[in-house]
Amino acid sequence: MSEANHNFIAGEWVDGASEIANINPSDLSDTIGMYAQADSDQLQRALDAAKQAQLEWAKIGLEKRYNVLINIGNELIANCEELGTLLAREEGKTQPEGKGEVYRSGQFFTYYAAEVLRQIGDNAESTREGIEVDVRREPIGTVAIISPWNFPMATAVWKIAPALAFGNAVVWKPANIVPASAVALARIIAKQDLPKGIFSLVMGSGSSIGQELIESPMINAISFTGSVPVGREIAKCAVGNFTKIQLEMGSKNALAIMDDADMGTALACALGGAFGSTGQKCTASSRLVVHSAIHDEFVERLVEGANKMVVGHALEAGTQIGPVASEAQLKQNLENIKLAKKEGGELLCGGERVERATDGYFMTPAVFNGTQNNWQVNREELFAPMACVIKVDSYDEAIHTVNDTRFGLTAGIITTNLARATHFRRNAKTGCVMVNLPTAGTDYHVPFGGRGESSYGPREQGSYAKEFYTHVKTSYISSGNPS
Repeated sequence: MSEANHNFIAGEWVDGASEIANINPSDLSDTIGMYAQADSDQLQRALDAAKQAQLEWAKIGLEKRYNVLINIGNELIANCEELGTLLAREEGKTQPEGKGEVYRSGQFFTYYAAEVLRQIGDNAESTREGIEVDVRREPIGTVAIISPWNFPMATAVWKIAPALAFGNAVVWKPANIVPASAVALARIIAKQDLPKGIFSLVMGSGSSIGQELIESPMINAISFTGSVPVGREIAKCAVGNFTKIQLEMGSKNALAIMDDADMGTALACALGGAFGSTGQKCTASSRLVVHSAIHDEFVERLVEGANKMVVGHALEAGTQIGPVASEAQLKQNLENIKLAKKEGGELLCGGERVERATDGYFMTPAVFNGTQNNWQVNREELFAPMACVIKVDSYDEAIHTVNDTRFGLTAGIITTNLARATHFRRNAKTGCVMVNLPTAGTDYHVPFGGRGESSYGPREQGSYAKEFYTHVKTSYISSGNPS
């Protein structure tokens, strides 16, 4: 096994206890490589090293910490073409999407490099005479980061960058079906002048290494992105150790398209939001809530647009929808197609596995009409190129439908009515609201997260990230008797 495919533990590239194959979902004959799987002893070594390294890292001057993060960010940006191609090859999103993800990952590091220099505390006068109050933030310690496969680099980076920026150690377990992106990022981080153990990459299965990681009393905080059931398990384990947690989980996002909507905007937002990245986004709009006055025209044109989208190999020019990321995910997608039909939905297009020049997990984008918001297919996260249209007769019915979910990550509205847009923005029960934009697509310098079963704990991204990655310390200082 080549060095590039090892785990990175305590400042060294090490063999795993076993290996797994990384297969290209666009071409099942293409094995990207064999990747190490850590065992319990290696995980413990990473945890021990992290504890010692964090004490050193927290004392390092801000300018050196800034330089480390800015160097990582700049290298990601400079190599986004090569790394984006690798990402697309192993995850299945199109090459432009892969390149964009790596570029954005670099921006996260450069943003948090700047945040290093903005770590300014607060001070106040005490209610007691002769006493001053100083409030500042300190690192939380060792952070376990568990990242998903759908954004294998960006989601990990928006956790790793602030963790390092605020003086913490990182033990990172990526999703097992996207190890190449993890190793590529780890190699860039490993080049930096860092204390050995401040950053470790520990690849392995969620049921073994992941479980041991979240149960470890040596972990001070856990940042996780993934499913609701796994999030619940993490929360249960964290309570036993009083470990701080940040959970980003499922979603069931809705895009409300009103009778006064600009049709071009509505179609672009619906097609991009529902089918971009093969629908494998936590912010994808799988529910399209459409006003009855424009329903028929919108649906007809939506189907026309979906049928024109090019499904193909992620690295081929012109591909708009790459393969589903894995065989298991494709199987689940096809089961959801059957479920929507069984519940009474009318499949207007797509929803089929298709063949291409290479053997891969290719699926055509599906549009269902005549669905009801209380159907299971409209209650559960799909993670598929699949959109379900729900017809409503008024704006009031639309916003009620949008909010009628146990999730609450993103919601969007397409309207030219300012009063209606303002009301929606203020009353949608989600963490992110989009007006005349797709539900998918957020910025790195502002907070990201949801409500309900979508999120638990402090927000990610932007300056709000410090709420999770730091402790607040309040100090009282007596100036003594001046005489």
